[in-house]
Amino acid sequence: MRIIIAGAGNVGFHLAKMLSNEAQDIVLVDNNSEALHYAETHLDVITLRGNATSPRVLREANVEAADMLISVTSSETTNITTSIVGKRLGAKQTIARISNPELLHCGNDIDFHSLGIDNLISPEELAALEIERLVGSSAVSERADFGDGKLSLIGLHIPANAPIRKKSVAEAAQMFPELSFMPVAILRNNRTIIPRGSTPFRVNDLAYFIVEPQYVDGVVEMVGKEMLEIRNIMILGGSGIGVNTARRIANEYHVKLIEQHKQKCFDLADSLPRTLIINGDGRNVELLEEEDISEMDAFIAVTGNSETNIMSCLVAKAHGVQKTIALVENIDYINVSQTIGIDTMINKKLIAASNIFRYVRQGDVLNLTNISGIIEAEVLEFVAHEGSRITRKPIRKLGFPEKAIIGGVVRAGKGMTVLGDFQVQPGDRVVIFALPQAMRKVEALFK
Repeated sequence: MRIIIAGAGNVGFHLAKMLSNEAQDIVLVDNNSEALHYAETHLDVITLRGNATSPRVLREANVEAADMLISVTSSETTNITTSIVGKRLGAKQTIARISNPELLHCGNDIDFHSLGIDNLISPEELAALEIERLVGSSAVSERADFGDGKLSLIGLHIPANAPIRKKSVAEAAQMFPELSFMPVAILRNNRTIIPRGSTPFRVNDLAYFIVEPQYVDGVVEMVGKEMLEIRNIMILGGSGIGVNTARRIANEYHVKLIEQHKQKCFDLADSLPRTLIINGDGRNVELLEEEDISEMDAFIAVTGNSETNIMSCLVAKAHGVQKTIALVENIDYINVSQTIGIDTMINKKLIAASNIFRYVRQGDVLNLTNISGIIEAEVLEFVAHEGSRITRKPIRKLGFPEKAIIGGVVRAGKGMTVLGDFQVQPGDRVVIFALPQAMRKVEALFK
């Protein structure tokens, strides 16, 4: 595919990195020569300096031959204009990053497709959705569902009291025969391991499992944790993410939102009637204590300052809050989340890049999840067709790539984890975890 990316910031760079691993034909357009030089020296992409709203620049990027034009600059106006102009000049598909989530919900009033925009992406909205999922799965660091909810991917840190610490995958399965689970990845010292039967679990590992939903609680207990009952939540920061999150969860939980600016608090009180709005500086520990931070079950820090978010989450942990989520701008911070005690760090730009990436996947991919920045990998849900290679032999005889693993299969509406002697049948929905270097071999099995 030929893909033009307008914007070499964090979203554009990370997206270009993900796509260049796929050997796609990538053109990265930006006005910032330094950002382009950095991308050129770190990625296998073509760079072009210029304004992406310019027809001349887009033609220079060969937009008429582009399968996809993705505009992810920091300017919503630029992204919308670039997509409209690019579509008129021949781009087959356009995607625009927006900052105003309202635009996502006005489809009845504005037909963006007729204007030339095929898809709108809001990092703030996607981050709020991610936080909502994390709050709903209190003990896990990440969760995604596949097969219409018949299989789940969960990420769990292995604590010092875990029953499976120092046990291999095979030994863990023997210890808990009543559970059906498949470990698909382990992050250890910032290195991704595709686990096999002899791979041991170690303290501080971040382990990812594919499980049937009824076994999620059991797998959580298997690693020495317990599902928490979350009722009281404190949100720090009246940002777009904070407001969207409060709006999504306030009907189910008791929510307090702390915002530093007084006038904004009045506005938030009008727009969030089910949320208690507090005017104050969330960096003030006395204020947090006065607002009963020790009584909170979850603490979500989404101010515009990463350090404030990290430190306030650590304060919350010190006061006994069980679930903490911090928004960070620096993607590198995500790698240290498991070592400093914060349950989950999220980066809205990384979430947006991963979400956009799924549009690149063609054919029989039903669902795609990118593990949020810690692991350069994808979890994909394929459908197996009659005659495809995946259906011809049991898994162990397929020559399945080492850097990939089948996590589970949904057949006739039932999810199941599978072993090497299992044979995929036409119509099965197959959930696969794969590192980039294995992706082409995995896709070939479904042709």
